[in-house]
Amino acid sequence: QVQLVESGGGVVQAGGSLRLSCVAAGRTFSNYAMGWFRQAPGKERELIAAISWSGVATYLANSVKGRFAISRDNAKNTIYLQMNSVKPEDTAVYYCAADRRSIMRVMSDPYGMDYWGKGALVTVSN
Repeated sequence: QVQLVESGGGVVQAGGSLRLSCVAAGRTFSNYAMGWFRQAPGKERELIAAISWSGVATYLANSVKGRFAISRDNAKNTIYLQMNSVKPEDTAVYYCAADRRSIMRVMSDPYGMDYWGKGALVTVSN
């Protein structure tokens, strides 16, 4: 089992920045590809960022490319989502997830993640 706990959510003004963290406990963190998902009110959960176990390979959805960045620190069992130039449409619950598959498999089948956090709410105000 892997337990994931997100933190860093809150209210931020449009154009501002926020950094989300996700700490993992349990099995060897460095064996897992990781992803950040978000779910806005009335919408489906979507994959917005992913990172390979080594941190070398990353993926960003077009909706956040150029504004968000994903990174990981395996020594701290933590992944991060740096959110810059946020927009009201970024308002959502953000979830981190872990998977034993490769990042390519995660991108092709994002809803098959092995473990999920409970989410952190991010609200972007005008």
